[in-house]
Amino acid sequence: MAPVSDRLIQFLENNISTFLDNWRERVLIYPDDVHSEKVIMNGLRMFELVRKTLYSPISEEEIKKLSLKVARERVEANVNIGEFVYNVNLGRTEIINWISSSGIQIDELQPVFVQINSLFDQFSYYAVRYYTDIKEQHLQEKNLFIDQTHKDRLSILGQMASSFVHEFRNPLTSIVGFIKLLNKEYPDINYIDIVSHELEQMNFRISQFLHVSKNEVFENRIEIFSLSQMFEDLMEFLYPSLVDSDVNVVTRVDPSILISGNKDEIRQVFLNIMINSIDALYMEKDYREIIIEGKMEHGKIIVHLINNGPKIERDKMMTIFEPFYTTKELGTGIGLYVCRKLINKHGGEIFCQSEEEETKFVITLPSNK
Repeated sequence: MAPVSDRLIQFLENNISTFLDNWRERVLIYPDDVHSEKVIMNGLRMFELVRKTLYSPISEEEIKKLSLKVARERVEANVNIGEFVYNVNLGRTEIINWISSSGIQIDELQPVFVQINSLFDQFSYYAVRYYTDIKEQHLQEKNLFIDQTHKDRLSILGQMASSFVHEFRNPLTSIVGFIKLLNKEYPDINYIDIVSHELEQMNFRISQFLHVSKNEVFENRIEIFSLSQMFEDLMEFLYPSLVDSDVNVVTRVDPSILISGNKDEIRQVFLNIMINSIDALYMEKDYREIIIEGKMEHGKIIVHLINNGPKIERDKMMTIFEPFYTTKELGTGIGLYVCRKLINKHGGEIFCQSEEEETKFVITLPSNK
């Protein structure tokens, strides 16, 4: 009697058409699959590997070669990994079922089943690994493209901002200067302080646009200044907005804390978060409050800016520091992005915590030794 392998190979070759027809009827192939025809051809190639392995063990490279080919085609066809694995295991089941019906004794077939299962296990392992690697590579390429597009967008915005500032800031400076002269010569003019305040706000917004596209906007000077004094100046600057929005501010800042850095940039961070807090409290109908805390902890300056406005949802929390993200109808989406950029530049960190009762921005900065 011929060896088991010979009898089995002869049986499979005689029934290959029936085997492929049965597998084709059950395999998952979608109409929009760009490689639908190759699915059947790959099934035939896998059948050939099974036939070869019955003669003698095949090399791992042969298995890898077919695995890589199939993985690439499945990625190009945008096939779900679960459907891909299903088709592979379906082929395994069909082959084993046909071998079981060959009439050969089951004890003679046990070593064959081990060989076939080993072949399919290796093929599945490499195919899924290649599939995952290719998908990951495509994702990285897509992210790289998005990052480059974003950089291009920032570059264009920087050019626009630079042109805008040169054309707009000179007359703005002149207006601010004349307002100061008017206030000095005619101190009793009504609303002159409001006009001055609005001009300062406009100048602040212009500076934000510059920060989005440039690493340095203000003169890169380092000075030592008082944190508590900075907040006193900010409260004076924001006084009209606080009164208009009926917001109570509680300040608890250690007067001994000194910051070493660019004062204008640090001021812009705190000012931007304060303005955002005031805007958030607009929807709060009852008591509106902002708490400012500044203290030293573990050799670092810790600043908390807390408001009792509405909770920031978790999904939004992941993106509030990204450029161009905003929930405001007329917002630019660059305020918090600028804050993070400036705090990181000073060697610090900024993050947000939000619950039903309060939203807290936490800023840490290196202490001034």
